[in-house]
Amino acid sequence: MAWLGAPRTLASLIHEPEYGLLRQSYAPRLQCHGTINADGFGMGWYDAALEEPVRYRRAVPIWTDANLPPLARVARSGSLLAAVRSATVGMPIEETATAPFSDGTWLLSHNGRVAREAVRELADDAASSCDSAWLAAAVFERRRAGHPLGDALAEVVTHAGVKDPEARLNLLACDGTSLAATVWGDTLFLRRGDGVLVASEPLDDRPGWQAVPERTLVLVSSGDVRIQPL
Repeated sequence: MAWLGAPRTLASLIHEPEYGLLRQSYAPRLQCHGTINADGFGMGWYDAALEEPVRYRRAVPIWTDANLPPLARVARSGSLLAAVRSATVGMPIEETATAPFSDGTWLLSHNGRVAREAVRELADDAASSCDSAWLAAAVFERRRAGHPLGDALAEVVTHAGVKDPEARLNLLACDGTSLAATVWGDTLFLRRGDGVLVASEPLDDRPGWQAVPERTLVLVSSGDVRIQPL
């Protein structure tokens, strides 16, 4: 999930909502692939005093980290990204394979799976054996080449989706002032308020959550939301 808007704490995404990220780690309501997300977690946020985002990643279940609740109560930003992980079979369970991945000011997470051959042409990240890291490398390579965030995600997802028809390619990325997401094989919802929240599942049962259609690109900047087909 990711937030862009008025500053809020990580706890407002993880611990405070009835179905926040903590609950989604052990009892997801809409997850179709796997039943639990216990193979690691990570989060990233932006601070005006720093050039690059702060990351905190662990390769353990989120509910086992006693240091996280106090950290999440004080870590506050107008741009947040957090994720829990259910590792694809055969992928390593380690911090380097745990979202969010980063490059400069960019953060990225991946919900799904993809075959190595589907992304080999996009980026040669031989240092990793993790499918999500391959996708992140491909997106970051296009960002460094000057592609807008949404264009970079769309190009990578559509290419990989054609190469691997079984791929699930929900990507979520941000740079501190904007965020972009793709829906390709898994659920995604958004909610507007004093900002925009994008999440794989609603954090509560209040009205206002909008399901994002399959095979679409979501672009969020300064409260403006655009949804366009991939």
